[in-house]
Amino acid sequence: MTDSADIEAPVEKKSSKLPIILGLVLALVGGGAGFFVMYSGMLDAGEKPKMEAGAEKPSDLPMAETDNEIAFVEIEPLVVTLDQEAGTHLRFRASLEVAESAESDVTRLMPRVVDVLNSYLRAVEVADLQDRSALTRLRAQMLRRVQVVAGGGQVKDLLILEFVLN
Repeated sequence: MTDSADIEAPVEKKSSKLPIILGLVLALVGGGAGFFVMYSGMLDAGEKPKMEAGAEKPSDLPMAETDNEIAFVEIEPLVVTLDQEAGTHLRFRASLEVAESAESDVTRLMPRVVDVLNSYLRAVEVADLQDRSALTRLRAQMLRRVQVVAGGGQVKDLLILEFVLN
């Protein structure tokens, strides 16, 4: 019989840590290089236009050239019953931004505007109104419908003044 000491167990080879260390060093160097390139401005996304000494400063507000060229037409407050069983109501108040020359035309069409908004808001589900992004989506939908009713690009924007769901 042979001694068990004569038979050697196979020795497991240790894995090298060189690839992990090399990957970590390369990641740090790449991150540092990326930071340096962006911080120093070597890779500029686009040049900002420089103003000349006599040039006028552009307006920061996306409005008409002067404040006298726009007008706001108030929409009468709406109370819409959304769910009769649960007794859920929506109180809605808004204003339309129009060109001053179109103010009388849009005011004359106000019954149609109220009708289209009332019809749209009655069709909206309560669950849709509780979503965080609902107000932005609803505003875009209502603006489009009002623009179709008013026609001719007279309505520039719909400003929501009150939107209360109870």
